Amino acid sequence: MATKPRCLRPKREKMKLKSLLLRYYPPGIMLEYETNGVLKTKSIDLLELDPSTDVDALVEEIQKAEPLITASRTEQVRLLVQRLQAKLGQNGSHVFYLFKVLRAHILPLTNVALNKSGTCFITGSYDRTCKVWDTRSGEELRTLEGHGNVVYAIAFNNPYGDKIATGSFDKTCKLWNTETGKCYHTFRGHTAEIVCLSFNPQSTLVATGSVDTTAKLWDIKSGEEVFTLMGHLAEIISLAFDTSGNRIITGSFDHTVIVWDTSTARKVHTLIGHCAEISSSVFNWDCSLILTGSMDKTCMLWDATNGKCVATLTGHDDEILDSCFDYAGKLFATASADGTARVYNTATRKCISKLEGHEGEISKISFNPQGNRLLTGSSDKTARIWDAHTGECLQILAGHMDEIFSCAFNYKGDIVITGSKDNTCRIWC
Repeated sequence: MATKPRCLRPKREKMKLKSLLLRYYPPGIMLEYETNGVLKTKSIDLLELDPSTDVDALVEEIQKAEPLITASRTEQVRLLVQRLQAKLGQNGSHVFYLFKVLRAHILPLTNVALNKSGTCFITGSYDRTCKVWDTRSGEELRTLEGHGNVVYAIAFNNPYGDKIATGSFDKTCKLWNTETGKCYHTFRGHTAEIVCLSFNPQSTLVATGSVDTTAKLWDIKSGEEVFTLMGHLAEIISLAFDTSGNRIITGSFDHTVIVWDTSTARKVHTLIGHCAEISSSVFNWDCSLILTGSMDKTCMLWDATNGKCVATLTGHDDEILDSCFDYAGKLFATASADGTARVYNTATRKCISKLEGHEGEISKISFNPQGNRLLTGSSDKTARIWDAHTGECLQILAGHMDEIFSCAFNYKGDIVITGSKDNTCRIWC
């Protein structure tokens, strides 16, 4: 008599938690675990955590949602959440003092970028080089030479910081070793100037955007082109990966932003609504929203899942030149050629403060890691620190002799770098 075949059940993956790590900005806990001999990571985002959160109730929620957090880990998780809570309770009221003035290049600067920890930063220049600097000493560590024209776009592969990408008006992008200055690859294929670039969060791809209307994805390891993203009708001037690395957005002078799938180069959404050039485009942390700024004096908030506009924010009297979310995505801000900036509550879409005081256009704006301060850079030769909730100007970083075109906080929020058309960088700490 024939026996009935047994129904074979798929083998369950054995997952073993190896360690728990804190991520301060935005608040979260990173889990390192092993499954079938392979070490993997995942994160528990705690974007709603604040100093008043009931820690015990939150830990209970985490344990219900995450099987890797067993009863034996309860106390450890509670301590980690309390540490995050204490960090969020710090008000970030750092007073900045000028530490160093660096005359960086023989020709004007184009861009400045910090590594995640803020221990070093890079500068790009019309002199066709990128320089690496030690933040604490102000010493030049090395010069990255090889481009045949202006080095315009620069970036570290944060959070790792061991590689640098440089995009040039010579139509190429180069990948460098941060420590040695060795050039790993020269990415060739664009037919016009490269004006923006970004690493994906996993540091496996570099994306470049060009005046030739295309963006390209490049494989860091092999140096080969992976995809060309074709669909815009004018130059691409901004691009950004989401935090998963699965999607990338490109903003163009054709008034649109396109959302792309990075594994297939498929166009997922085209965000149509602005009536002038796009100046900035960014995802929020959980990838649910996209913020776009435009020369049409508005910024728009989009649902990233369906590509629909959920809010159009008006009020500026001139072009919006930059926009950003805070780390947790609770607030977003816009900077304008009208000399003012505005802060909005993401949930309500309401303007909660106006930053007034600059005497020229504001081209750069960014939140500190705690999300309670804003940094702006202006053509009036100053950078300013603001209270995000009240709009009060807390500090003026003065001393540059020309327009400030770049400024940024480090990951901890206790260092600021400013770059100016006066051909100097200033370190404030």
